[in-house]
Amino acid sequence: MAIKTISTQVFEGQKPGTSGLRKKVKEFQRSGYLENFVQAIFNTIAPCDGHTLVVGGDGRFFNREAIQVIIRMAAANGFSRLLVGQGGILSTPAASCIIRKHQARGGIILSASHNPGGPDGDFGIKFNGDNGGPAPESLTDSIYQQTLSIDHYLIEDAEDVNLDQLGAYSLAGTAIEIIDPVADYADLMASLFDFERMKALLTNGKFRMCFDAMHAVTGPYAKEIFERRLGAAEGTVINGVPLEDFGGGHPDPNQVHAHELVALLNGDNPMDFGAASDGDGDRNMVLGKGFYLNPCDSLAVMAANAQYIPGYAEGIAGIARSMPTSRAADRVAKKLGIHCYETPTGWKFFGNLLDAGKITLCGEESFGTGSDHVREKDGMWAVLFWLNLIAVRNQPLGEIVKNHWTRYGRDYFTRHDYEAVNSERAADMIERLRGQLPDLPGREFAGLCIESADDFSYTDPIDGSETCNQGVRIFFDNGGRVVFRLSGTGTEGATLRVYFDQYQNDPTLLGQDPQKALATLMDAADQVAGIIEYTGREKPDVIT
Repeated sequence: MAIKTISTQVFEGQKPGTSGLRKKVKEFQRSGYLENFVQAIFNTIAPCDGHTLVVGGDGRFFNREAIQVIIRMAAANGFSRLLVGQGGILSTPAASCIIRKHQARGGIILSASHNPGGPDGDFGIKFNGDNGGPAPESLTDSIYQQTLSIDHYLIEDAEDVNLDQLGAYSLAGTAIEIIDPVADYADLMASLFDFERMKALLTNGKFRMCFDAMHAVTGPYAKEIFERRLGAAEGTVINGVPLEDFGGGHPDPNQVHAHELVALLNGDNPMDFGAASDGDGDRNMVLGKGFYLNPCDSLAVMAANAQYIPGYAEGIAGIARSMPTSRAADRVAKKLGIHCYETPTGWKFFGNLLDAGKITLCGEESFGTGSDHVREKDGMWAVLFWLNLIAVRNQPLGEIVKNHWTRYGRDYFTRHDYEAVNSERAADMIERLRGQLPDLPGREFAGLCIESADDFSYTDPIDGSETCNQGVRIFFDNGGRVVFRLSGTGTEGATLRVYFDQYQNDPTLLGQDPQKALATLMDAADQVAGIIEYTGREKPDVIT
């Protein structure tokens, strides 16, 4: 075995987005492409000597091959210890848990989250720091700068490590441990929630639930926690075997892609509770009997009921939500007398607030919820929180949420996604909106008058860093809000996301369908921005 110095050339476009670097698999398979980015990470966080690195991914196509490259490069760059998930598997929240528990220098997580997998699908890589959270913009910018000048990478000339066998190995002085990807995380969940209470619920012979792992990373976690530790019936977890192409499905936990689960919670004999998670296990969709739980409401109800959960019984320090998320959590924070922070989209923006003890719970409308137990959004955690709450309050999920609306009012919310639209046209639409901002207040669209409009910017209250151009916001005189934003998680064309929310506290109007309740706001948004004109679409591809 010997360290090899391999000459390389710069690849354009290796700038990380909100969740690392995501490209098509074929892009990552290009000779030197993955290696360049990994070396850029190691150059940025150097020196690596004496440090521990956590490595794992969501099991998608190219996951195993990429991990073998990272192992050999990490050894060549001087890491003293590598913790690698068995089979190359580590959910994103589990990776955060392990980084924190073992005081690692950080971790490399291989995932494109909810994006499709397979040879023609997507792949992704991101670095999480020693707090277990996604690298902040200052670090990802430094990594990107490294990719612009890199001319060589270091790698050990060695055989592949057996990823399927638990145990210890050694490579050029680097200790490599293939670890159980589930154990540490499951133990952490047991320390936060009342497993005995939930076990009683799941074994009473009356309560029926289903968890859809979508052939993604959470299958092993769900089987261990729900079926083994909590005693749920075998088969409670469906699509529980991680597959390289996610079984040909789209590992995005929403009502479109998790249609099998949605059917089980509706119809003639619906189950009581259902949930799904995404490719890397950080997102969640939670359903009750005939009831869809909007992620914005989920965060607000969690905050209002945290006292029922053992790990949060002593109270919460604060709440944070991403800017496009509805303002339901703000109302809870006001009632509790705590602060609610509004951040840009991207979990990394919650990290400083969590580390500083400013917040305990945080979430975003894109099916992400979490707390200070790790530094990532956490799908399994959110599902367990709801199960624990249902068990303690002895009420169905839908009843808990409706009681919340009665007390706080309802923030109607929906998001419309226009996927793979022409990038130039989408960018032109946003730029046109930005140019109109000074002139929009006072103008009327679809019978609604605009009160104010801006392009959201954020100053981090902890380190003072500034983040600009995070989404065009338009506020109407009826309390409604529309946000326009281009997503950074796609790999083909552009994804335009349009968010609509409006507060309602009339008891007779709390049970409407969100698409109906927000219809006038949608008409106004199209008139303001020309959505149909710029996207060429009569309707969105996905509605959540």
